[in-house]
Amino acid sequence: MSKIIVLDRDGVINIDSDAYIKTADEWLPEPGSIEAIKALKKAGWLVVIATNQSGIRRGYYSRKQLSAMHQKLQKLLGEQAVDWISYSPYLSEDNSPSRKPKTGMLTAIEQRFDVSLAGSPMVGDTLADMNVALAKNMQPYLVKTGKGLRTLAADDKIVNDIPVYDNLQAAVEAILQ
Repeated sequence: MSKIIVLDRDGVINIDSDAYIKTADEWLPEPGSIEAIKALKKAGWLVVIATNQSGIRRGYYSRKQLSAMHQKLQKLLGEQAVDWISYSPYLSEDNSPSRKPKTGMLTAIEQRFDVSLAGSPMVGDTLADMNVALAKNMQPYLVKTGKGLRTLAADDKIVNDIPVYDNLQAAVEAILQ
C-alpha cells in the first residue's frame, strides 16, 4: 500500500495572501513546492490536499475559479499530479465539520482512499493545520512559509514538539529520508 501525505494549500504549496488568492493568475507556487510534490509522487506517495477556502463563501471567488487554480497546479505537476483535493468553502462561524481544525476533510480523505491517516504526515502553516493533524493522530510538520512565521510567533505550546521547516521542499526532503 502507498504511503499518504496531506498538504495544506495556501502558504504551503502556493504563495498565500491576506487578500486571498482569487484567480489562477494570482495562484503562484511557493519556491520548491512543485518539485517537492513531484518527489513525493516519484517515491510512490499518495499526495492529497486539505484546504480551507472560505473565499468562496465570502464571495471573493467562485468554485469555478478555485477549480481553475487547481487545474493550474495539476498542469504544473504533469504526470505527478496530486491524487485528491479536498476543500472547505465555509467560514469559521458556519461551524462546518469540514473546516479545519475540525476533521471532516481528513475523514473524507480516509474514506476516499480506505486508509487511516494515523501516523501519516501533514504539512501546514497554521495552528488549524497542526490541530487537525493531531486530532487525527497524524505527524504534523510546520513550514515557515505562508502564515508559518505568524504561527511560530503566536508561541502556542502545541508547536513545541512539532518539526519546523523553511518550506515544503525542506519538509519533504526530511520525510523522504
